[in-house]
Formats: sequence, structure tokens, C-alpha cells
Amino acid sequence: MYRVWDFVSNYSLFLIGGAIVALIWANIDPTGYHHFVEFELVHDFIIGHLHVDETGHDVRTLTLHYLVNDVLMAFFFAIAAKEVWEAVILKNGSLRGRKAATPLVATAGGMAGPILVYLGIAAFLGSETYSAVANGWAIPTATDIAFSYLVGRMVFGAGHPAVRFLLLLAIADDAAGLLILAIFYPSGELAPEWLLLSIGAAVAVFVLFNWLPRRLDRGNQLRPASTWVRKSLSFWPYLIAGALSWYGFQESGLHPALGLLPIVPTIPHADRAFGIFSAAEEHLHDLLNEIEHALKIPVEIILGFFGLLNAGVEFNSMGAATWLVLLGLVVGKPVGIFVFGWVAAVPMRLGIPQGMRIIDLVVIGFVAAIGFTVSLFVASVAFDPGPIQDAAKMGALFSFFAAVLAIVAGRICRVERQES
Repeated sequence: MYRVWDFVSNYSLFLIGGAIVALIWANIDPTGYHHFVEFELVHDFIIGHLHVDETGHDVRTLTLHYLVNDVLMAFFFAIAAKEVWEAVILKNGSLRGRKAATPLVATAGGMAGPILVYLGIAAFLGSETYSAVANGWAIPTATDIAFSYLVGRMVFGAGHPAVRFLLLLAIADDAAGLLILAIFYPSGELAPEWLLLSIGAAVAVFVLFNWLPRRLDRGNQLRPASTWVRKSLSFWPYLIAGALSWYGFQESGLHPALGLLPIVPTIPHADRAFGIFSAAEEHLHDLLNEIEHALKIPVEIILGFFGLLNAGVEFNSMGAATWLVLLGLVVGKPVGIFVFGWVAAVPMRLGIPQGMRIIDLVVIGFVAAIGFTVSLFVASVAFDPGPIQDAAKMGALFSFFAAVLAIVAGRICRVERQES
């Protein structure tokens, strides 16, 4: 049912390739690389990075970095939001009911553990270090869903219940990560009144192009109104609403890469979901799934550019933030997931999936410690460009080594692979 390698190769090889090119370029010609990243596309534009120019006036400059991180990555986060939305709202959603209870509690541990390790070690290193790196506390809370899922399949086998547990945990982690970005990492001074534009766009497009056609079609199995809207207007109303919502987020001070999130729930969706890695998803032809399918290749390219523009750090930039991020991931994640998962499964009597052992939570914790994509993104917004940001990004890149730790932990814990 699952075609994991196809998904990972589609969504991640461009990302890995971009990251490798960035690392090589930044270490061979750092000046040229940074000039490329901050290349100015348009000066004094309606969208872009807001700053004070040499004349003392506020201007927005659209750079290549802003275009990718703040504009185009909105489509990546929209796809993540789509999976979270379906998992929560649909009757067979993976984050509904008792089956999701233990993974959700374990997810909380997988976020609390890294935060405690990161801030605890930072405080131990002294107030100066703590003040410099404290804002990066959310970087090690991230889980790269694609790479973690691939490694989970390698360690446990395709049919092991721990793989499904890991996927639930990763989806919940994505949802929590989106909330953290929205609440704790605004892109500028907050102007919440601009969110009325985002909310208004979402309400208007839902009422006019989703709710109203279905209302008019009540009792008519031919559904003429809904069919006309679908065939004649397609995704355009939602694209326009998305642009308005994105602009509202930019002006509100919230990170604009999250600007499409209010629109995702307004799009007509299927009555069931097979999951982000399922081949069966291709056979769902509701508008929400068709939009996701249409975004597949563009998002691949966007992730490639994201890797190219964000992973270019010099090897000599390693510092305290590097080890704090890495330890938060490879120590905080496994400990947090194991402790919270055990509490949920045993004292709280929520249990774990049949065929899973409590010790498997440790291995899941190491698998979930691969931060990469989202960790890189959070590092880029948590710190201003400079040595600390570069050091934190290096920690996110090093989190790939959690895959090796996961394989070793699997053998130590005597995980029995189940292929079907």
C-alpha cells in the first residue's frame, strides 16, 4: 500500500541535493553564496523583507531568500496542514479517538524533552550563552516526517505497528510545529487587525464556493451547483483567497509562510484519507487532494531551492548552538517520547498498539530525532543571519546521524522487523 521510497525520492532528493550544493558552495566561495542568497529581485515592493534603507525610509525588498522561505514555502506548509486537517476532521482520521491518545502524549514528550535539554544545557553554559541561544528552543522540537518515516521503515519493517505509531507522532509534531511558528516566531511587529483579512478571505471562499453550492444542491443527487463551481471555477477562488490570506499574515507580523493555513480547511475534501505516504491517495479526486497532486512537482522544486538557500553554512561555524540543537534532538527526543509514552501506556492505561513493546518507544524516539527540513526552517526564523544561526543550522543538518543511532538502538533493543 505504501510507496515510501517514491515519496521520499520525490520530495526529498531535491532537498538533499540543494543542501549538498549549498554546503559545498558556502565553504568554497562564502561571499558568492551569500550574495546569491540575498540577491535582490525587486526593490521597494508590496511584498518582501521590511527594513529601513539608507534614506531612513521603510522599504520592502523582495530577495531570493524571502521569495523561497516566506512565499513559496507556504505551499509546503499547506500540504502539511492538509494532512493534519484530514487526520483531525475525518471520521477515520488518524488523530481521532483513543488510537491516537498515546502517540499524542508521546508527541508532547518529544517536544518537552528537546526543549528541556536545549535550555537546560544552555543555562549550564552560562548566562551569556543562554541569552544568545535561548530563542532557538523550538529548533530541536521538529521531526522531518519523510526521512523519519523512511528510517522507521528500515528499522521496524513495513508491517510493524511502531511505523504507524511513528507516523501519527510525526503528523501531530507537524501540527504543534505550525502552532509554535505562528505564536512564538512572528516575522515583525504584531498587527493582529490584518488577520481579519485572512479570516475574511477564508470565511468568504468557504461560504460562497463550498457551503452555498452544497446548500443549493440539497435533495438533488446531480449536484448541479457544486459541479458548476468545480468545473468552471476549479481552484481559482481558493488561490485568490490564499493570496489575500498570505498578505494578511505578512502584514500582521505572523510568519507569512503560514499564510495558507486558514484556507486549507475551506477547500472541499474527501470523506476519508489514506495518509500522506499512501499510493491510494492518488485515486481521491476531491478538490483538496487534486490541489495537493498539482502542487507535487512545484513543491519538489521549492524544497530544492529551500535546501540551497538555507543549508549553506561553513564548517567552521559550529558553536554552542550546534551541540544544543543536536543534543536536544538525539537526547531530548528519545527520552521525552519514552517517558511520556510510558506514562500514557501504563499509568494512564491508554495502552500501545498490539505487537509493539514499551522499549520500542526508545527506538521511535531516535527515529523522530531527524529534524532537518523543519529544524532548518525554524533556525532561519529564530535567529538573525550570522554565526549563531549558522551554528544552529549545522545542528539541524547533523541530526541526520540520528538515523544511525536509530538503527543501533533497534539492534540493541532487539526489534523484530515485520515486512507485512
